[in-house]
Amino acid sequence: MNRKIDLRSDTVTRPGPAMRKAIAEAEVGDDVFGDDPTVNKLERMLAEMVGKEAALFLPSGTMSNQTALVVHTQPGDEIICEAGCHLYNFESSGPAVHAHVIVTAVEGHHGALTAEMVRRRIRPINMHQPRTRLVCLENTHNRMGGRIYPVDLMRGVSALARERDLRLHLDGARLFNAAIARGAPVTAWTSLVDSVNICLSKGLGAPIGSMLAGPAEFIERARWIRKRMGGGMRQVGILAAAGIYALENHIPRLAEDHANARRLADGLFDLPGLEVRPQETETNIVIIRVRENSRYTAPELLALLAEKDVLMVPFGEGTIRAVTHLDVRAADVERAVEIARKLLAA
Repeated sequence: MNRKIDLRSDTVTRPGPAMRKAIAEAEVGDDVFGDDPTVNKLERMLAEMVGKEAALFLPSGTMSNQTALVVHTQPGDEIICEAGCHLYNFESSGPAVHAHVIVTAVEGHHGALTAEMVRRRIRPINMHQPRTRLVCLENTHNRMGGRIYPVDLMRGVSALARERDLRLHLDGARLFNAAIARGAPVTAWTSLVDSVNICLSKGLGAPIGSMLAGPAEFIERARWIRKRMGGGMRQVGILAAAGIYALENHIPRLAEDHANARRLADGLFDLPGLEVRPQETETNIVIIRVRENSRYTAPELLALLAEKDVLMVPFGEGTIRAVTHLDVRAADVERAVEIARKLLAA
C-alpha cells in the first residue's frame, strides 16, 4: 500500500525519533514565571540567530503577528501591508479585533512592497485621519508561491520607515527558507526591521510554536499581550525542546524541500490543462493554475488526486497549492507527478 503524499502544507510534518527524544528529555519549569530553562534557552538562541535583543515563544504564528501589531500600535492607528499577506487575509480579522487598527492593503510586486509604494500611502499628520504607524512585510510570501522579498527592496522600505518614524514588522514565518535559497543569513532581512515572527512548525518541522523577536522592551510588553490573549504557557519546555532541535538540525535541509518543489513544478509544467511556472518556484511552494479548458476543474482534480493519496489544497478560484517539506521525498514527488499525468491524459 502506497503512503499518502501530503502536500497540503509544511505544517503537517511529524516529529521524528530524535526530536521526540529531545521532547521526552526536556527540562521544564513554569514559563509564565520565567522558570522554564528550555524555553529560556530557545528564546536566547532565536534572538541571537536573528540579531535581536530578545525573543518570545508563542503557540502560533498568528498569535505572534497579532501580538506584534498590538505592541507597535494604538487603537485607531493605521498599518500598511501587502494586499495578499497572511496577517491581513488569514488571521481571522486579527488586526481589527486585537489591535483595533485600520489596514491599508497595497498590491505589491510578487508580494513585495517598494519604498515608493509605501510612501504614497503614508497619511499626513491630520486629526481627521488615522495615524500611519506600522508597515508589515512578509518573507517568504505565501500567496505568491513562496517568493522571496529582495533585500534591496526591503532596505528601501526600512530607510523610509526610519525617515517617517514608522515601525516595521516582518512576518518571516518561512524566513529560513529565504535564507537557504539565497545563501544569505537571516540577518540580511531581520536587521532591517523592528520585529520579526519566525515559525517553528512549518519547514523547520517542530510540532508547534512561533517566535517573536525584537528589542528587549518590545518583547517585555509582548509577554503581557501574550498573556492577555491566553497564550501564557506553563511547563512548555517539552515543546521548546522541539524548537531547539529544529533550529539546530532542520535549517540546511530546507534546500531539499526547495529542490523537491522545483522537481514538482518541472514535472507538472507540460501537463495538459495546467499552468505552472517553475521559474517562479523559489522555495517550497508550488502554485498550480487549472485552465478553463482543462479536463477537470480545480476541485475535481483535487478530489481525484486525493483518491490516489496525493493531497493538495485549493488556493483561490481555479488554483491549487502544493508545499514540500521534510516528510516528502523525491520519490513521492515523482509519484505525484505520474499520478497527475495519468489523470490529465485519461
